[in-house]
Amino acid sequence: MGILYSEPICQAAYEDDIHQVYRLLVSDARKIDAQDESTGDTPLIAACRRGSERLAKYLLDQNADVTIRNKKQRTCLHYVARRTFSFLDYLMIAILMPILLIGYLIMEEKQRKTTNLMKTILSSKVDIDAVDNKGNTAIHYACQRRSHRLMALLLEKNADISIKNKDGETPLDMARRLKFNKIVAMLRKAD
Repeated sequence: MGILYSEPICQAAYEDDIHQVYRLLVSDARKIDAQDESTGDTPLIAACRRGSERLAKYLLDQNADVTIRNKKQRTCLHYVARRTFSFLDYLMIAILMPILLIGYLIMEEKQRKTTNLMKTILSSKVDIDAVDNKGNTAIHYACQRRSHRLMALLLEKNADISIKNKDGETPLDMARRLKFNKIVAMLRKAD
């Protein structure tokens, strides 16, 4: 279940199939930045939507363009910041939480993977303040997801916290509205 791409390399990237991505790039290296017809996603965006740090690193090593935007004007960075747990993740965590805190460990591992993916993308020449069709930047999405770890990484890279989205909200306004006090404190400190 998930996304179905018409562009084979995007589908392979979304499925975290590094061998198929490699084969497709060997046959035509220009496919590195191929955009899916319906979404405009590139293989790098697809890998970030899936949360695959390994594939994102591989694509960056092959000089994938981190500045390409899809039809929603989002870059790969937006999708890393938007990552959240799936329904299946929540179900596993809820079922396994009482059993030796296995659920907690699963949650921590997923958060660690997303944090590492964010570090990988931030190590490239990505536009940290890229604005999507809703006026949101990566820091807006990290704030919405209440992701302290991603917020810290974005603030460390000097993400602009004064950018307002189309609702007229800065990340600080959003954090106040959602009553995310720890994120409010982080943003005030960065201001």
